[in-house]
Amino acid sequence: MSLSDSQYRDLRPMIRPYIIEQMWERDLSGVVEIEEMSGLNRWGYDAYRRELLSNENSVMLAARNLAGDGPQVIGFLAGWTVEDELHVNNIATHPDYRRIGVGQRLMETGVDIGRRRGTAYVLLEVRASNEVAQLLYRKMGFNYVGRRRDYYRLPAEDAFVMKLDI
Repeated sequence: MSLSDSQYRDLRPMIRPYIIEQMWERDLSGVVEIEEMSGLNRWGYDAYRRELLSNENSVMLAARNLAGDGPQVIGFLAGWTVEDELHVNNIATHPDYRRIGVGQRLMETGVDIGRRRGTAYVLLEVRASNEVAQLLYRKMGFNYVGRRRDYYRLPAEDAFVMKLDI
């Protein structure tokens, strides 16, 4: 059986190789672009750069496209470890690479780093309307532990607080 051109185009993101590694300063423009496409509370270039360069407790990961076409950065995770907690501040995947496992691999890598740093649990906030992300987090073992009213801006929305014991 052969695929049509349009069917192949639909599958291309799934067959493109990528790698998850430490974020570098050269990744930041791609990170900010994904942030803007994803409806996250805006951090912007300077905040990510500050975390990356001056916070020794930061966990900054980039999923990089190895295929040589399309965006170089296809996803990212920004968080930090504090005491026994890994707090995931932002995680997002480029829209063309969603639902193929990039977000899950970013989270798994972040959790591994937290575990190596001695954290006992992971905490994150997720938009109340983001059912796809909530499903992923539940699949990974996260539980709902709270709600933050009007946590997000543009549009204003509540956040669910989710926790994973590791």
